[in-house]
Amino acid sequence: MAEYVAKSWPGIAGAATRAERQPCRYQAYVPDLMVDRPVTLSGTRAADVSDVERQVVALNASHPGLVNLEALARLLLRAEAVASSFIEGLQINVRRLAKEDVAQHAGLGSRDDTARAVLGNVRAMESALDIAAAGGREIVVDDLLELHRGLVAGTRDERWGGVIREDQNWVGGSGLTPCSAEFVPPPPALVPHLLQDLCAYVSDDAHPALVQAALAHAQFETIHPFADGNGRTGRALIHLILRRRGLAPRFVPPVSLVLATHADLYVAGLTSYRYRGSVGSPAAQEAIGVWLDRFVADVARACADAERFTAELEALELQWRARVGRTRAGSSVDVLLRILPSTPVLTVATAAELLGRSVQRANDAIARLVAAGVLTQTTIGRRNRAFEAPELVAVVTGFERALASPLGDTRMAEPARPVPYRS
Repeated sequence: MAEYVAKSWPGIAGAATRAERQPCRYQAYVPDLMVDRPVTLSGTRAADVSDVERQVVALNASHPGLVNLEALARLLLRAEAVASSFIEGLQINVRRLAKEDVAQHAGLGSRDDTARAVLGNVRAMESALDIAAAGGREIVVDDLLELHRGLVAGTRDERWGGVIREDQNWVGGSGLTPCSAEFVPPPPALVPHLLQDLCAYVSDDAHPALVQAALAHAQFETIHPFADGNGRTGRALIHLILRRRGLAPRFVPPVSLVLATHADLYVAGLTSYRYRGSVGSPAAQEAIGVWLDRFVADVARACADAERFTAELEALELQWRARVGRTRAGSSVDVLLRILPSTPVLTVATAAELLGRSVQRANDAIARLVAAGVLTQTTIGRRNRAFEAPELVAVVTGFERALASPLGDTRMAEPARPVPYRS
């Protein structure tokens, strides 16, 4: 039975304010367990879930006009990681992230902490997909810890990677006391059991895949098992589930882009998930349903915009090929055009690695794309030569802005910036 439990806070001697120095009482929320949890969907909600699951499947179907599906998957994953990080207040543009990615790959020094944190989010989502693709094995707590370790690797929080909290944490209010917090997660002694139950639920298929992803994400955010990075890890869990259940074998819809747009509704949906009493009560089922409505609607929006993005990429590649002119199938130029969407910024060395060919051939292929205006020269750091595809950067930026617009069309109005939510 879900409940709030009364706990005591001793206060902090020497704190700046009287409120922070004073002992106080607060309410920590303890959710119901997930395994064998009944979920009753109305006819309308069940139909919405089925409709949107079909949209996810359609997004993952073959796109015969697209040359490289892996490049599309990589771009969608990056956009998703950028948005998931933005919800936590980490802002970065496409070009800056791509340059940092190349710099890391080439072993060049960098001081861009934000870029490293967002690339950690990319790694965490890639790790989630790898776990899901491992076969029919059960998901265990160590898998979640591994996701978190990948997320914070290379950042100032690296020492906390994969460490389940042993202290009380909270969301909102003062940084020094939970007594004015907007939400206080379960006491730390309960966290390991709640995580084990969550993993057992994720390993099962009692509910439709989209319902499972929605509820598992909300439960993870409610447990809040880590000192930081809970939101990003929980959104990577969505990817794991949709891939593991076979709904998204190629592309997971970039739902975080939409959640970031409606951050207030996202938080309200997670708040509605925290009911009191028996999960079988009408009030509890409706609370779960409110969150599910939000999640399903945002996945639907993500699918629709991802389909439009796919069409834009196909059109862009056709324009590139028209400007480059006739190329032999399988040539270095042909292959580079196919893989370019996965790497908006590259060096000759990274191009050679992606092509699986000599540095000279990679250099020749890049030179031809520069001559055609597909690539332009830039730098990584102070003196390291690199090349970028400015039209690709513009298309990806437009895609992110379109998803950040309530109408999904940045040509109509400049989109409102989403409000970061720290978790």
